[in-house]
This record gives sequence, structure tokens and C-alpha cells, in this order.
Amino acid sequence: MIMMTSRQWLATAAGVVILLSLPLFLPNFWLVNIFGRAMVYGVVALSLTFLAHYGGFVSLAQTMVAGVAGYAVAMMAPTAIPLGPLAMPYFAAIPLALLAATVAGAIVGMIAVNTREIYLLMITLALAVGLSLFAQSNITWFRGYEGIRNIIGPEVMGLPFRTPLVFYYVALGVAVSMFLLVLYVVRTPFGLVLQAIRDSDRRAAAIGYYVGLHRIASFALAGFIAGWGGVLITFYNIGITPSSIGLWATVAVLIMAVIGGLGHPLGAFIGALIYTVMDTFASSIIGHDRFNTLIGLVFLAIVLLSPDGVWGLGKRLSTALGKRPQVNADRETSL
Repeated sequence: MIMMTSRQWLATAAGVVILLSLPLFLPNFWLVNIFGRAMVYGVVALSLTFLAHYGGFVSLAQTMVAGVAGYAVAMMAPTAIPLGPLAMPYFAAIPLALLAATVAGAIVGMIAVNTREIYLLMITLALAVGLSLFAQSNITWFRGYEGIRNIIGPEVMGLPFRTPLVFYYVALGVAVSMFLLVLYVVRTPFGLVLQAIRDSDRRAAAIGYYVGLHRIASFALAGFIAGWGGVLITFYNIGITPSSIGLWATVAVLIMAVIGGLGHPLGAFIGALIYTVMDTFASSIIGHDRFNTLIGLVFLAIVLLSPDGVWGLGKRLSTALGKRPQVNADRETSL
């Protein structure tokens, strides 16, 4: 369980203040395509981190669940091309899309509730690839390869959603809200029971907890979180296609979570930022064809040097630096 100290809460508040002030210093490209993009993909990675760290199972279906929300909001969007029969205002389409993602997460949980480790990975991966292939072949609802376009998002205080400041601050608000939601949930009775099940499901069942129901509920909550990311990613891309929820998108979210560190919710956003910066700039330097090689090498280096990711590495460095003054003080006292 994460018990944040007052110093950590102060650091978190300072980080939020810095993020709020970034539009004063950075151009729109960095706001939207680097930090904004990292935050919305980080929300999807956060749902994976929540399941992996607190539930003890790595789900590769989180991109699929985000895609359910993305396709749902696209099919109901009033600006969609082509316009679907379910068109409605965005203020109604977004909650329904989040509901669809939550239900999809619960369904994944029901399917995978009794699986572990490699079997869980394979089942969730099969679900993710299956939805992508279904969307690719379905013309009536998902529009096949072309997908659904012109999903521009709602107006916010009279400004188009695609306005850089609007998109950035909405992405920041959602990212912070989902981050705080995870920190809150893991300290509730539900979160404590979930962690007890992770440590020993037999002991949790022996004292009367319904293990399967808690696991399904955790997948549903993770689906809700991923749904927010799926909606914002659809707005960022101005549409959705089968490739955006395919195998590589699934692997990319896993890489973000592992690079950042599965041991803390903040790791999802750290990994998403690292991946976004590399995806934006590295491909233009070494060539897009070699980007996969580069991200693979970075992934291997981080996993080998710090199995708990950049967050774990930073935590160990912080601990080491914090102990050093204490050692010096002890030496001075002895002298």
C-alpha cells in the first residue's frame, strides 16, 4: 500500500503547480504533442499499473478497453464522419463511452478471473487483438480500415477542444484526477482487500472475502480509468482506427508502464513521457524504421539496470542521497 508522507504530498502539489504553469513557458507543440499526449496515454498506462501493482496481474487488454471508449464516443459523436445513427451531443456521448469501457473492463475481468501469469497475459492479449481485428473487418459500425474521423471533441467554455490550452488543461485535469483516484482507492477497504488478495488469495478467501468479485471490480475500475484515456486519445487523433488499438499500441502501453515503473502510479506518466519524447524526436534522428530497435534497447537497459523502472531508480537514488548526510553526521558525532 502507498502511504505518502507530507513531503511526498508537497512534492506532488509542487509538480502539479509546475505543470499548470508550463503554458507560460512552452510553445503549443510541446503542450499538445509532448506533455498532453504523454498524459492521455499515461492514463491508459495507469490502469495497467493499478492492476499489476495492487491486483498482482498484468493485463494486456487495457488498450482494448480504451479502444472501446474511443469507438463508443466516435460512433456517438455529432461531428463524426461518417455520421452514425447514434449521434448525440458530446456531453452525453462521453459518459456513455466511459460506461462502455467500465463494462468492458468488467467483462475482461470475468473472463480472466481465474487465470494467472502467462495465461492471463495470453487471454488479455487475445482479447485485445481480437477487438482490433473485429473492428478492422466490421464496416457497418467500425468503418473497417478507415475508422471514424472528425472526432474533434466538445467545446469547453466556448473554445474548441482542439485549442492547445484547452486540450492541455483537460488532459492535465483528467491525469491528476485519475492519479488521485488510484491513491485514494488503494487506501479504502476495497483497495486493502485487493492487495491482500494479491499477496495470498487463499488467506483472503479463508477470512470470508469474495476473491473473484474483488478481481472483477478491480478490472472494472481499471476499465473506467482506461476509458478516460481512450476518449482523450480519440480526441487527440481526431478519430480512431483499428491500428490505434492493435498489437503495437498494446505493446506500447506496456512499455510505458514498465519503463516508468509498476511500483507506483506516477511511473505510468513518467514512462509515457519518456516514450512520447523518444517517439517524437528519435524517429526523425535515426529514422522511423529503426525506432522499434531504439525503444527495445532502452526498454532492455532500464529493465536490466532497474527492474522497477525509472521510478524505482529515482527512489533508490533519493534514499541513498538522504542517508549520506546522516552518515556524515554520525562520523562527526563520533569524532
